[in-house]
Amino acid sequence: MFTSLSDRLTSTFKNLRTKGRLSESDVNRTVRDIRMALLDADVALPVVKEFTHAVRERALGAEVSQALNPAQQVVKIVNEELVAILGGATRTIRFAKTGPTVIMLAGLQGAGKTTLAGKLAHWLKEQGHTPMLVAADLQRPNAVTQLQVVGERAGVPVYAPEQGNVGGHDAVGPTGEGTRSFGDPVAVSRDGIREAVSKQHDVVIVDTAGRLAVDTDLMRQAGDIRAAIDPDEVLFVIDAMIGQAAVETAEAFLEGVDFTGVVLSKLDGDARGGAALSVAGITGRPIMFASTGEGVRDFEVFHPDRMASRILDMGDVLTLIEQAEKAFDRTQAAEMERKFLAAEDFTFDDFLQQMSAIKKMGSLKSMLKMMPGMGQMSAQLDNLDEREFDRVEAMVRSMTPFERNHPKQINGSRRARIAGGSGVTVSEVNQLLERFGEAQKMMKQLARGGGIPGMPGMGGGGKKARQQQQVRGKKSKSGNPAKRAADARADAQRASSKPAGSSFGGGAGAPGGFDPAAMDPAQLPKGFEKFLGK
Repeated sequence: MFTSLSDRLTSTFKNLRTKGRLSESDVNRTVRDIRMALLDADVALPVVKEFTHAVRERALGAEVSQALNPAQQVVKIVNEELVAILGGATRTIRFAKTGPTVIMLAGLQGAGKTTLAGKLAHWLKEQGHTPMLVAADLQRPNAVTQLQVVGERAGVPVYAPEQGNVGGHDAVGPTGEGTRSFGDPVAVSRDGIREAVSKQHDVVIVDTAGRLAVDTDLMRQAGDIRAAIDPDEVLFVIDAMIGQAAVETAEAFLEGVDFTGVVLSKLDGDARGGAALSVAGITGRPIMFASTGEGVRDFEVFHPDRMASRILDMGDVLTLIEQAEKAFDRTQAAEMERKFLAAEDFTFDDFLQQMSAIKKMGSLKSMLKMMPGMGQMSAQLDNLDEREFDRVEAMVRSMTPFERNHPKQINGSRRARIAGGSGVTVSEVNQLLERFGEAQKMMKQLARGGGIPGMPGMGGGGKKARQQQQVRGKKSKSGNPAKRAADARADAQRASSKPAGSSFGGGAGAPGGFDPAAMDPAQLPKGFEKFLGK
């Protein structure tokens, strides 16, 4: 999502970096490129006009003309305006002060409401709440069964007194005699809240029915459910891939149901992403959550500032850190730190723990795309084969516990057995062991403070650099015996002039009579007097 828009905006700003000062024509050209990029991304025309007008007015103002770096100032303006049209501040669920918090989901059929209900329930459960799902979609075939499966995956109970449409028939009869009756969704919603109160659940999520298109029956049913349960939050779930149709759909639901927040589903798709930029700007309702996959954990709070940073290829390091904090176990992290400081060998068991934690964080591609500047490598990231990590894990799991902790003992016959057990070639096992041995050496050198071998400015510059340091450290001796004796006496005199316990010749007996204890504290920076013992 947003890849095309991000690429267009990045190339636009790249042309500005060579300019020390921006003229009005430069600003107009930049605003025109931004307008075309937004329109190509299916952003609604009213939103594009408002956005580009605000950018142009600010870019021609004093904040850019007086800036030291006008190009960076324009990027800052575009970032701030993107945050504004995405909703401004982050907004999450407002919980009821008394009784259970009732959340109603609304949207078209196929937008992902049922899947999202399970993700939202799982997220709330991780926050310490006790949610319950209510199956009020009684018209879509097997919607109740799907919600029960989703609830089981999320680990939350589902209230489903009616089975709804289980025969796979449409809600309207084949001869057009009217709507089939599969149960009363209004009564199910009302009874579901009573059930939540009796079972002491503090959050109720009501999954309602949708249609393939907005119609009168859909709005009437959604309106009746809202009037019956008086929800604290009405979340409008919209497919982020539907483009310009998102605006019409959002306006229809805003008028018919009056939702309080928006949830973008299928944000991991390859669509242009204009819906995300349009809905908040048109309806004035904040985007609260984003659904990014099929798993119950593929769900995140929508942060407008972080999403704007992603679009402008500035990365989203904060979200990456939050995901890492959830995925990595503190005890395991502390043990890894102890082993690192003690220069103990990094084993394949440690490697498996790290692999497991990374998998919990989600797709490796999505994590890498959160790094600043990675948008320029989108093609390479798309070609990344994440199955390679599965093959590596298969090789490690084909090892015995002894082999995982003693990789140097893996001989030829053991390598052949590991290759056969993991379905790879012996050469692939050899490559894994070779790379693993290099990683062990690197970690030991880092623990000793040697830096990364071969990295300039990081210390430990390889064997050649160490040899050069040793040569520089050796002082050549004269071939004249009298000269050698004179040099030895001079070295002994210098050594005796340096007081014991000082590496730099400081102290009262230092050459030149320098005594730090005799310094006037008034001549030192504030706070330094405590180091003089006064």
